[in-house]
Amino acid sequence: MRFYRRLPLFAAACFLLTGFHDARAQLQLTFGVDASDKPSAMVQQIRPTLDLLERAAGQTLGEKVSISMVVESDYQLGIERLIQGHSDFERLGPASYVEAKKKAPGITIIAVERYGDSHFFEGVICVNAASSITRIEDLKGKSFAFGDEQSTIGRYLAQLYLVRHGIKAGDLKGFEYLNRHDRVGYAVASGQFDAGALEGTIFKKLVDQGVPIRQLASFQNVTKPWVARAGLDPRVIAALRQGLLGIHDKAALTALRFDGFLPAADKDYAIIRASIIENPLFFNKPAS
Repeated sequence: MRFYRRLPLFAAACFLLTGFHDARAQLQLTFGVDASDKPSAMVQQIRPTLDLLERAAGQTLGEKVSISMVVESDYQLGIERLIQGHSDFERLGPASYVEAKKKAPGITIIAVERYGDSHFFEGVICVNAASSITRIEDLKGKSFAFGDEQSTIGRYLAQLYLVRHGIKAGDLKGFEYLNRHDRVGYAVASGQFDAGALEGTIFKKLVDQGVPIRQLASFQNVTKPWVARAGLDPRVIAALRQGLLGIHDKAALTALRFDGFLPAADKDYAIIRASIIENPLFFNKPAS
């Protein structure tokens, strides 16, 4: 699904009638984001920041910047679009970034999302609000909903947390990957699963909406990086970085559901690489 912002027809007509045009070049960029929530919700969350970024980057570069937004159906599609150059920059989950960096070493972190003064945030394991489950150990023999198979919170860190608390795949009654964090929350609320793992901000959003789930446990995750494709002009990357780090607009930040952006480096994702390496342990296999 691609979302565009169009000039009013009247303005376009005036452009043609006058015979004059803006002498500045126009830089067109494509931004991709996975549908961790409903596509319409993703647009409401991200588009205000992209509007600010267009203006800020345009001022830095001295040319008009236009950013189109693509909401992708799954994590893997975002990875492939970035490494194939179909997206100029992407918002990736940490595990998706690690995979993309392995396949395309030339990709660059522009900035990472900030919670307070930190580039860490929480993943949540939730149960139904009326559930009798009170400890992680109580999940043995229960069903579990994970997010996307490439999700940092929805899979890798959640499964690592379970392993470190003595629970492996064979100890569960069953499990499934539901692709989106909000779907996990709704599935647990409706009783389809006894427990599930989802992003902390989406957990809070669902609880605020009255969805009957409660937190059983939480764990830390590195925040999501916004990543430039290999080969993108370094001037453009620098302008995007300056624009993101300079966003302080309260309305845009409220829509984002985090507090801004921070600079970061590839080494900040070492903990995520470790969780991927150890993931086979959840399936009772040697770590890769």
